[in-house]
Amino acid sequence: MLSSIPSQYMVIGSTVAVVFMGIMAMTVRAKSAKKPASAKKIIIPPIAMSTGALMFCFEYFRVPLPQVLEAIIVGIIFSTVLIATSKFHIVEDDIYLKPSKAFFFILAGLLIIRTVAKIYLSGAFHLGELGGMFWILAFSMIVPWRIAMLVRYKKLEKQLHSK
Repeated sequence: MLSSIPSQYMVIGSTVAVVFMGIMAMTVRAKSAKKPASAKKIIIPPIAMSTGALMFCFEYFRVPLPQVLEAIIVGIIFSTVLIATSKFHIVEDDIYLKPSKAFFFILAGLLIIRTVAKIYLSGAFHLGELGGMFWILAFSMIVPWRIAMLVRYKKLEKQLHSK
């Protein structure tokens, strides 16, 4: 079924899906800043995203080791930007994620870079391999970011409970 759809339509469709997911991430981030943070809210996204690794059970999505390493390195580099813009603050007796105007521009910038790279690379890699590479990139970005958030959250939580 997928092989009957021309690859340019698959690239366009997956790009539209990624833009939609990026917009949803920005919306969720804006709403979450209005509610107290918790360790559970920080940990759940990478755990939920890890189920996507099941795609590698299928040969179509497997990525050669050099591309795996490249995707991990790029993901870690991108995560540093997210780590830098994710700050917490204490309001009364709760810990909140501090809203950052830069976050939306950074997320939009990462989304644009990812989309341009996907369109550019779609000629060099088949769609499944490209999807696998971008999943690895995204996972390599979210894990260090969420670990850094959790460390910062726990530090503030300790400070809050020591009062």
